[in-house]
Amino acid sequence: MKNEIVNVELYSDLKNIIEQARKIVITNVNTIMLQTYWNIGKRIVEEEQNGNLKAEYGSRLLKEISKELTNEFGRGFSKSNLFSMRKFFIEYPKFQTLSGKLSWSHYLLLLAISDKNERAFYEHECENSNWSVRALERQIDSALYQRLLLSKGEVNKEIVLELAQKGITYNTPDSFIKDPMVVEFVCLPEEKPMLESDLEKALIEHI
Repeated sequence: MKNEIVNVELYSDLKNIIEQARKIVITNVNTIMLQTYWNIGKRIVEEEQNGNLKAEYGSRLLKEISKELTNEFGRGFSKSNLFSMRKFFIEYPKFQTLSGKLSWSHYLLLLAISDKNERAFYEHECENSNWSVRALERQIDSALYQRLLLSKGEVNKEIVLELAQKGITYNTPDSFIKDPMVVEFVCLPEEKPMLESDLEKALIEHI
């Protein structure tokens, strides 16, 4: 026999409380991740500016720091990741300009775009349309920005609406907390099976 909820209103209220709490946890984790990586990038740039500005110095610095951080904190601090954090600070020198709606995975895709206008376009659209990382990657790979530049008038408007609708994949708490970047950030073993409740608990403990 199917279980029936005696007090539907109570259940609905409790569900909303839980969902709101999870959203707060997600927002906090994302903000902390972005701030941490931005600060790491800032510190690396400051060290380079105070020392030798030659490329070989910067490369050697990142290699040495990567080795030490990886030994102590595990994955997530490879030379390439540190380079991305460094670029993160350079491209976004004011932390306040970062969007709390976008994750580190979003920004990694955006940082790979050299044209600042193109990057700003995808960042703006990603934030407004609530694109997932996969949706953002799909729009970049489809050259949305370049195609819009070639279109005109109503044709342009129709393309924007159509691609935005197809590209939207709304993020949920479930999809975000399972992001490999998040798991890696809080030092949780990726290979070990983990209940969702345990993952939420681990995230809360790292806030």
